[in-house]
Amino acid sequence: MSNVILYDELTWPEISSLPRDIPLVIPLGTGYDLEQFCLALGNPETIIFLPPFPFGWVGSGLEVADDYLEAYISNLITSLREDGFTRVYALTPQGINLSLGANQISLDHPNQWQPLPGLPSDLDVDKVVLIPIGHTEQHSYHLPMSTDTLIISAISQGVVKACRELCVNLPVMPYGVSTHRSSFCGTLNAGGRAFEDFWLDIVQNLVVRGFNRIYFINGHGGNSSFLVNIIKYAGEKYRRIFCATSWLYLSGSAGIASLEQHRESKLGGMGHACELETSLILSLRPDLVHMDRVRDDTDFITTPSYYMDWLEGGSIIANPPWEDDSIHGAYGSGSLGTTEKGRIWLDDAIEEKISHIKEIHEQHSRREIRRNAGFGLWGAQK
Repeated sequence: MSNVILYDELTWPEISSLPRDIPLVIPLGTGYDLEQFCLALGNPETIIFLPPFPFGWVGSGLEVADDYLEAYISNLITSLREDGFTRVYALTPQGINLSLGANQISLDHPNQWQPLPGLPSDLDVDKVVLIPIGHTEQHSYHLPMSTDTLIISAISQGVVKACRELCVNLPVMPYGVSTHRSSFCGTLNAGGRAFEDFWLDIVQNLVVRGFNRIYFINGHGGNSSFLVNIIKYAGEKYRRIFCATSWLYLSGSAGIASLEQHRESKLGGMGHACELETSLILSLRPDLVHMDRVRDDTDFITTPSYYMDWLEGGSIIANPPWEDDSIHGAYGSGSLGTTEKGRIWLDDAIEEKISHIKEIHEQHSRREIRRNAGFGLWGAQK
């Protein structure tokens, strides 16, 4: 049987050096017969598996319209093909047509006969639905492609563990938006429009089932502006829900205080593959961190209203090519990352999100009281 390598555990230079004819696979879910799949590909010596796509198809427990799933997956495959990889496949249960032609392989899958129960359970309808979204992208020479996903998944799991009575989480989504993906090989891009369509359909699915408190938590900066659009569209369309997001993590007053208290880097030392992310991955998956390969990139072109740090301060918003400011794919000082700081910042990030969960419950409750009492124009609608 073929040797299997996990794409998201590799670093950007390792992916860049892969033979371009090596098979790359994006599976929809897990549980496939690996031997059968290897046979379908002709038993190649090595297969690279990307992170499983967690839901979205019939039988997955949480589905979207076929067109939205197709666009999302197609854009991911296109990302890899643009980097020169010639054998890129979506592995799907039988009966699903993503219009990918030879780029789709369908195999028997348990969900065909026994669909997963609804995600989340309808018993949790009075809880906040926590939706963690990471990404699969380069994190310089020393961190894995899964960095954003590992971090936001750990935060999500920590929040639910601490307050199960208040929230429930979906499986983490390991694919987001990278408009700068051409700068460094191997970074994927779901595409902004496909990303928004997919997640708005997820919101609709949840609302139809009775969920009315939804919180997108985000581990990847490139997702942020698109998540804001989703929140705005959802709030306009579904007026009795409270759907929210926030800027990454450790971005509130307590989180900022924690960063300032423990960081060793100067302004510009925390952006990407930086002191913060390196510390967090050291605390979560030290086996995937290569501190001997760290290359700090802190020569960002800085002006008073535009500079790079964790909160991307300044009043100017822009998106110049990464090549202008980063030689090795980092923004910041990864060399200053430590396990101890990672543990502190992970705990503080979890506490920050717990406080948000409580606020979302309060916001929804107080707004429903006003609505039901006929406050302002709500009274005119009765």
